[in-house]
Amino acid sequence: MNDIKLIVTDMDGTFLNSQYEVSPDFPQIYQELKKRNILFVPASGRQMHGITQYFTEIEDEIGFIAENGGYVVYKNEELFADKLKHQFVIDIIKTIRKIPDARAVLSAKKKAYYESDDETFVNYFTRYYTENQKVDDLTMEVDDDAFKIAIYHPEGSEKNIYPFLKHFEDGNLEVVVSGKYWVDVMNRNINKGKALEIIQKKLNILPSQTMAFGDYMNDIQMLKNSKYSYAMENAHPEVKEVANYEAGNNDHFGVLEIISNYLKS
Repeated sequence: MNDIKLIVTDMDGTFLNSQYEVSPDFPQIYQELKKRNILFVPASGRQMHGITQYFTEIEDEIGFIAENGGYVVYKNEELFADKLKHQFVIDIIKTIRKIPDARAVLSAKKKAYYESDDETFVNYFTRYYTENQKVDDLTMEVDDDAFKIAIYHPEGSEKNIYPFLKHFEDGNLEVVVSGKYWVDVMNRNINKGKALEIIQKKLNILPSQTMAFGDYMNDIQMLKNSKYSYAMENAHPEVKEVANYEAGNNDHFGVLEIISNYLKS
């Protein structure tokens, strides 16, 4: 494992602990990665602003995969930006409105847009979508490039959202359970694995030179595109089946434990 050139990690439930904190050991570990020319890439279903806020001091040195692969940046250079057709947005939002207690966020390049008056939901989702704006109607087109629609359900996404949206997979869309309470809908073939491949190709880095960490189903393609793939101890069982290795719990900063041990080897 002494040929790693790229480390990519999911954020929530993986790199961050349950309080959405970065380990205090990260700056020191990152400096060692930098010395060895190992690229560090956070990869998340969050919007870009929701990721870069954790890495302001090194933002121009690393890569970012946002919007579950819909938006890819490397050293401040935009490598890829997807766009969801407005008609898809209309159809999806109308379906979501029929799901009891479901809430939607239209995540776009400039901002994330929402129509809900539920203050509890708004306070919750703005942790992830830091640049946001309330609109009267999400089916009305905004002056922005939409990447995806994120749907939240307080009682869990896998049973309360996914079955109602699964049929959109027949219409050139990806419907993925991205967290315990979230489902994301994007264009077909948009995922973290494809985004990782864009970075790998640009930098001539192979999957055999890539280490990846994840905890939920939206991480599966990314893990498949990495030889040294780690599912967190707290990961969904389907993710553990795909990953080649296991890392410790995110609340114990299992990602940095693996990276630190690698740097010492």
